Amino acid sequence: MRAVRGEPVPHTPVWFMRQAGRSLPEYRKLREGVGMLESCMDPDLVTEITLQPVRRYGVDAAIFFSDIVLPLKAVGVDLDIKPGVGPVVATPVRTLDDVAAIPDLTPEHVPFITQAIGQLVAELGSTPLIGFAGAPFTVASYLVEGGPSREHALTKAMMFGAPEVWDALMRKIAGVAAAYLEVQVAAGASAVQLFDSWAGALTPRDYATHVQPHSTAVLARAGALGVPRIHFGVNTANLLGLMGEAGGDVVGVDWRTPLDVAIGQVGDRAVQGNLDPTLVFAPTEVMTARAAEIIEAGRAARGHVFNLGHGVLPSTDPDQLQRLTEFVQSYPL
Repeated sequence: MRAVRGEPVPHTPVWFMRQAGRSLPEYRKLREGVGMLESCMDPDLVTEITLQPVRRYGVDAAIFFSDIVLPLKAVGVDLDIKPGVGPVVATPVRTLDDVAAIPDLTPEHVPFITQAIGQLVAELGSTPLIGFAGAPFTVASYLVEGGPSREHALTKAMMFGAPEVWDALMRKIAGVAAAYLEVQVAAGASAVQLFDSWAGALTPRDYATHVQPHSTAVLARAGALGVPRIHFGVNTANLLGLMGEAGGDVVGVDWRTPLDVAIGQVGDRAVQGNLDPTLVFAPTEVMTARAAEIIEAGRAARGHVFNLGHGVLPSTDPDQLQRLTEFVQSYPL
């Protein structure tokens, strides 16, 4: 928490995106026979899964175990997460009526979130819990495409060709995301992350025109809650300045952009990142040498939280992440 506020720290804090999940054998055992969304709506499962990497690694923060489409499921959108595919929407959004049919999220839609976070805060003690939500562009892409997409052709077709539908959809999703973050903070989350998986598919001009205002709206509402906000996107080297301007106290940097370059683009903000997730498959000394370079680069930022430049890969050796955690936490500042 001190690092994201730009205050002095005894060591560079470290946590990992997707630290709770498929790389852990205890997670795989717990999830046997349980669907992804079902597990995200079970407070006891969410609590245990979120705590697993904190117990194993001793990381400096827990990340709330959930999925970016969960709020849509909670308000009644017909979708499921299919193994090996991802979120699949039964009836994609095409019209203003489709947008109007999506209810706004209220705390009554997600009582399991409030319960899970309450349980987690009691268990975590002084370790902060990071809440999160999917950013409007990424969630909109799933709704418009009907599932994951590499080209986002239908999404961009709506953005360019039906701007009134696009604007209504983005406003709707921004409202859902902000309300979802408000529930998490009210229940005890210490910080939040807005996660934009697909923003890297956009040019800076299109991001600034069609996406940034809606991410700004989410981050503004989160900022009113008084908790630090992390804004992260994948493959966003050309968008880092705009993502910083959109709001947030920390800009997450993916592994494709050197951290020192990113620091020069995000303004007077802390940064998060950004070790290539594949480096944990390299010899330990290679991994830690690159981690040291990132920690050194992070000194130039207002604050630095060490992380991977995207999520933990499913085949990652947990013992290697343990070594990385210990290296970062013991690295002299």
